Amino acid sequence: MLTKFEGKPLPPSIIGGQRYAFIRPDAAVLGPRYKFARYGQSGQELSEMLPHLATIADDIAIVKSCRTTQFNHAPAQIFMNTGFSQPGRPSMGSWITYGLGSESRDLPSFVVMSTGSGISGGAACWSSGFLPSVYSGTRFRNSGDPILNVSTPEGIGSTTQKDTIDLINAMNQRRLKLDGDSETATRIANYEMAYRLQSSAPELMDLTSEDKATLEMYGCDPKVPSFARACLLARRMVERGVRFINIYNEGWDAHSDVAGNVKKNCGVTDQASAALIKDLKQRGLLDSTLVVWGGEFGRTPMVEASVSLGRSMGRDHHPQAFSMWMAGGGIKGGVTLGATDDMGFNIVEDEVHVADLQATILHCLGIDHERLSFRSAGLDFKLTGVEPCHVVDKILA
Repeated sequence: MLTKFEGKPLPPSIIGGQRYAFIRPDAAVLGPRYKFARYGQSGQELSEMLPHLATIADDIAIVKSCRTTQFNHAPAQIFMNTGFSQPGRPSMGSWITYGLGSESRDLPSFVVMSTGSGISGGAACWSSGFLPSVYSGTRFRNSGDPILNVSTPEGIGSTTQKDTIDLINAMNQRRLKLDGDSETATRIANYEMAYRLQSSAPELMDLTSEDKATLEMYGCDPKVPSFARACLLARRMVERGVRFINIYNEGWDAHSDVAGNVKKNCGVTDQASAALIKDLKQRGLLDSTLVVWGGEFGRTPMVEASVSLGRSMGRDHHPQAFSMWMAGGGIKGGVTLGATDDMGFNIVEDEVHVADLQATILHCLGIDHERLSFRSAGLDFKLTGVEPCHVVDKILA
C-alpha cells in the first residue's frame, strides 16, 4: 500500500494532529526501498536485507505493534530501559539482577557492550538508579582490556596487589560494621570482583578457542571490534553465567538516505544476530536464554527531506508503531503479533506498549512485574510503573 501511495500525502484521517520535528504533516508517503518475502514454515514476512534472519524465521516471534510515548532518542532509550523517560531510575538489567541475583562469581551479573556511533541515552540506560550500585551494568569494551584499570599495574606483583586489596577491604569492613551502608558493601564487592576479573576477563575475551566454523557463522574477525564480536562474546558470557547482557548498535537514525542506512546497518547486524540464535540453540542454551532485538521507536511512512539540513529520502522518528523480535526462553517461535493500518502509521491490532514489553520480559524470566518493587523516598517503585500493563501472552510458548 505504501508503494501505491508513494509521492502522495497521508490522508488527514490517518495522521490526525500528529506533529514531527523535521517533516510536515502533509509530507509525501515513501514506499519501502527493498522487497519483502515470506520465510520458514511459519511464513514470517521479512525484508531482503535480512537474509540470515530469514533462516531462523521459525525461531523468532515478531511484534509489529510496539508503541512508545517518547519521540526523541535519549528519553526513548532511557524509557525503553528503565520505564521512565528521565535519568535516575533503575535499568531493566539492574531490576533483573536485583530480583534474580548473579550466577557468576568471576564476572559481573550485568554487562553492557556497544558498537556504532554511541548511545544517546548514555549510562542512564544501564544505571542502577536508586537500587544499590552493585546492580549497575558494567561497561565492557569490545576489544583489548574489556575494563580499563583492572589489569595489574606494571611493577606490582600479584602478592603485593592481593595484600593491598585485603587491607582496603578490611578497612571497608570496619566501616560497614559502623554504618551498615549498602554502598560500602558494594565497594567491597567491586574490589573483589576487580581482582577476579584480572583472570576471568582475559579468558572471556580470548576467542582463540572458538573454531573456524563458529567465527564464520558470526562473520567475526576475532581481532577486530564489531557487532559480530559482541554477539559472540555475549554467547560466551551466557555460558559463564552472566545474567543480563545489553548490546547497543547505534546508527539507525535515518533522517536521510534511509535505503543506504538500512543496507549498512542490516549488513552489520543481520548475520551475527541470526548466528547468536543458532549458536545458543545448538548448544542447548536457547530455551533458557531470552533474546530481545529492537530499538526505541520506529520511522515514519512519510519521507523526510530538507535542503537546509542536507537531507533527502529519509524518515523521521515514529513512536506510534514499530517492530521488535524475540526468541528463546518462554517465547513461541514463528509467531507474528499485531498490525498497523495500511500506511504503517497507527496500530490497529494488539498494541504492545513499552511497559507491556517489560512485563513480558520479566515474566519470561520468572518474575511477576507487579511484585518486583523497591522502596525509595517512601514510595514503592516498579520497572513497569503505576499505569496498567500486561504480559503479552500471545507470543508465549
